[in-house]
Amino acid sequence: MNKTTQAEIAVIGAGPGGYAAAFRAADLGKNVVLIDRDPTLGGVCLNRGCIPSKALLHISKVMDEAHSLSKMGVLYNKPSIDLDQIRSHKNKIVSQLNQGIDKMAKARGVETIQGLASFKNNNELNVKTKSSVSTIKFQKCIIAAGSTSSMIPGISVEHESVLNSRTALELNDIPKNLLVIGGGAIGLELGQVYSSLGSKVTLVEFMPNIIPGADEDIVKPLYRKLNKQFDSILLSSKVTKLEVQKNNSINVTIENGNGVTKSNYNKVLIAIGRKPNLELLKIENTDIKLNVDGYIDVDVYQRTSVENIFAIGDIVGNPMLAHKATHEGKVAAEVCAGHPAAMDCQAIPSVVYTDPEVAWAGLNEVEAKQNKIKYNKGEFPWAASGRAIAMGANQGKTKILFDPDNKKVLGVGIVGPGAGDMISEAMISIEMGVDAEDIALTVHPHPTVGETFAMAAEVFLGTITDLYVPK
Repeated sequence: MNKTTQAEIAVIGAGPGGYAAAFRAADLGKNVVLIDRDPTLGGVCLNRGCIPSKALLHISKVMDEAHSLSKMGVLYNKPSIDLDQIRSHKNKIVSQLNQGIDKMAKARGVETIQGLASFKNNNELNVKTKSSVSTIKFQKCIIAAGSTSSMIPGISVEHESVLNSRTALELNDIPKNLLVIGGGAIGLELGQVYSSLGSKVTLVEFMPNIIPGADEDIVKPLYRKLNKQFDSILLSSKVTKLEVQKNNSINVTIENGNGVTKSNYNKVLIAIGRKPNLELLKIENTDIKLNVDGYIDVDVYQRTSVENIFAIGDIVGNPMLAHKATHEGKVAAEVCAGHPAAMDCQAIPSVVYTDPEVAWAGLNEVEAKQNKIKYNKGEFPWAASGRAIAMGANQGKTKILFDPDNKKVLGVGIVGPGAGDMISEAMISIEMGVDAEDIALTVHPHPTVGETFAMAAEVFLGTITDLYVPK
């Protein structure tokens, strides 16, 4: 039987953006229904993305650090890998966070429904659960349905030996040979995990650089590290064919400037990007408009072309990052509740959680040169940082781009251990409109890698004492 219920605000999707929107709206006194097709809250990020990958990356990093101690006089035996225990550890972390979100939903009085939501019209949703189909009439709706892994255009292979980010994180086994297709954050992070656990990893990237879009000098220390860790890195290369063999291995055809090669791998991980989850929402039953890139079009209030329907996160476009979705979710909830709010941030930080980490925010040199934006820069090599040298991280770098007229921070790039944490200071600098003197005259603790942020500003100002820079 089709049951109809009323909701002030219906939220579709319980990822970081969706549950943030639902919780903020509930805190503002609204009656909220949160719908997700998964049995647990948290979305891709918590269940099969950000959190489980970071749990595995932590293991990978500690293993690598232990190995590197041999150069400092401390030797360990080759590690023994208990895959079942690693998987259990990862799942325990996810479960702990699942339970925390579930408790917060109950404490706030947010009704949660496991089901597939689709639009009937601009004011109603169909929600299909295991046992029934019901209708929710909403005053306002926030779409936070997220994204899924993209596949290679023209290649359709569904097989247990062809992995995506979700199946790779299940860690069913450690293949002897693994091909990673895609040199972005997901491919590099998972490639490094599997390499640390024993796989011989080959990376293929279509573009001439890994992490396309980030400055090459910031990426270079990571590239050097991966060049030693991975079996090979093939840049400016294209996978044109995947063929499953009788033993479940995959024959892969790769084209590049050197010609066409065919190699065999136990497993292939496709990590070439993500696409918005639009197909199940039945957007065509509404007046919601998409933009030219195929994402839901929204304004600064996260409102779609339908006045009472909002959209946030991956489904509204790049960058597809959890922290962007969370911020947008809070904006949408506050606007729905009649509060003054808008998505008005100066920058969105990006972090690749490899070892070393790569992080950037605001303007980078690639964009500045493409758009003919004038800038000056100050950069501090971690080879001159006592803390970095002690950590074996002297390949790191902190770079700040400044406006040549008012000396305000335009953008920041950092590579090295802890870069993802350090980028928060960059974000505050950009948002607050601070200038080089503000940073340089702020006392930073020594010895830390965090102080390299102030030192980069000092290099720009010409006041640096930790380096000798000829006039």
